[in-house]
Amino acid sequence: MNYYFAPMEGVTGYVYRNAHHAIFPGIDKYFTPFVSPNQNRCFTPREKQDILPENNRGICVVPQILTNRSDYFLRTMKELAAFGYQEVNLNLGCPSGTVVSKGKGAGFLEDADKLDAFFDEVFQKADLEKMKISVKTRIGIEDAEEFEDLQKVFQRYPFAEVIVHPRVRSDFYKNQPDRQVFGAFLKESVNPVCYNGDIFTVSDAAELKAEFPELESIMCGRGLLSNPALVRELQGGETLKKEELHRFHDTLYESYRTLFAPDERSVLFKMKELWGYFITAFQGAERDVKKIKKAQHFVEYEAAVSHIFENHEVGLSTE
Repeated sequence: MNYYFAPMEGVTGYVYRNAHHAIFPGIDKYFTPFVSPNQNRCFTPREKQDILPENNRGICVVPQILTNRSDYFLRTMKELAAFGYQEVNLNLGCPSGTVVSKGKGAGFLEDADKLDAFFDEVFQKADLEKMKISVKTRIGIEDAEEFEDLQKVFQRYPFAEVIVHPRVRSDFYKNQPDRQVFGAFLKESVNPVCYNGDIFTVSDAAELKAEFPELESIMCGRGLLSNPALVRELQGGETLKKEELHRFHDTLYESYRTLFAPDERSVLFKMKELWGYFITAFQGAERDVKKIKKAQHFVEYEAAVSHIFENHEVGLSTE
């Protein structure tokens, strides 16, 4: 089984990827938060830092592109190829209102004919000897029945992989993933297929594998943010240890302090966002995390973090 780390905007940038890869190896591919090209440039300075090869040494990284313009996609592909990348991924899943309103991300799924024309242009002009193309998609905007037309589009082109998050855009991350639709697509797809959605425990993955024994790839996002050792557990290894979570936290904290120095506010914003996921690993620490959220300075933050690690045990369930 192949295991991928999903792109999480604002969270899984190169600082996070490097720390995770060093402490919790085993991820087959890390997908970057999307780059969003426009008529003037392919990358913002921040996006370029995230995809620079020197910031991703020794890690298998797939850059993700957010656009509905074939010319922007092709231009960005070319620049990424120059950096040495061998695969790019098109984002057809982002449910954000500001993205969807522009016809990008999940919003691009609203018009199957337009999406078909986009891929027709891209696959005619792309140098597939140098760069593979994959796609990460939802199954529609409002109704899973929309996927029938979208599936016909995906069948027409030689994708390296189709990563399916079987929710519609209006679900955001609520409701249950529609595995019936996923299963039908997996059975009929001419391209490799990866499953994405609500894999938080060993039991979740075991149930998925039992239902789809032919499945070869799983992408995890929120599950890995909550339990960075999840893939190791899925591979039959040890469960998450408090000591390694502490080391992971400290590595991230020091890296962000270096990156944003001397800006305390930006560092604490990053770390508070991560604690929204970390806290699920601890038994009975929900009240103590409020001190982290209230911290305005490093000294307050460090004291709150030390209290949690000293007074609570890691107790993630694998069931």
